[in-house]
Amino acid sequence: MNYTSEVENMCVVAKGPNHGPAPIPEEGKWVKAYEIKDISAFTHGVGWCAPQQGACKLSLNVKNGIIEEALVETIGCSGMTHSAAMAAEILPGKTLLEALNTDLVCDAINTAMRELFLQIVYGRSQSAFSDDGLSIGAGLEDLGKGLRSQVGTMYGTKAKGVRYLEMAEGYVTRIGLDKDNQVIGYEFVSLGKMTDFIKKGDTPNDAYEKAMGTYGRFADAVKYIDPRKE
Repeated sequence: MNYTSEVENMCVVAKGPNHGPAPIPEEGKWVKAYEIKDISAFTHGVGWCAPQQGACKLSLNVKNGIIEEALVETIGCSGMTHSAAMAAEILPGKTLLEALNTDLVCDAINTAMRELFLQIVYGRSQSAFSDDGLSIGAGLEDLGKGLRSQVGTMYGTKAKGVRYLEMAEGYVTRIGLDKDNQVIGYEFVSLGKMTDFIKKGDTPNDAYEKAMGTYGRFADAVKYIDPRKE
């Protein structure tokens, strides 16, 4: 260790009490984190790219500083989906610090990693007060049946009003309007369920019908429109 002459010539002043870092909540315990291996948590981070064209939601399950599970969800940028494929392969097995200093291919994914790191090391994780944390596989539970990201896509103009395109339930096929042309419900098809039906042997048409549903007062509508064409 090299010291400047100014420091070399200083006298020693004794250090007072040193209680270490403040404990943070981790998987149902209070932990004083000194090293990366002291960190265990499951949580999410949201990131964006420089032009803010696309965004990423990154979910990591960290045990003893090692990433055991990664879920990468992206929206708004076609190239980002390919970057996510690479990131999902890169992340598992790395330490949290390694991942923070690894190029995860896409600006938005790198930003999500940074935001997630801050939450985890400050004890703001989803599993902070869950005894023994969340099992590996918890990321898939966030996706629900069919293992599809929950996406909402809505579009509106002053001239023509709103169009519902995709809800958490699925792809919106029709919007129901009342006598005042206000939205009172919608019809949707769950693409995940439809695909599962087809894989089990149903014809595409049968699978499509079985995967359809409605929300709101769709049956009471006086007019139905295709949000993508009308």
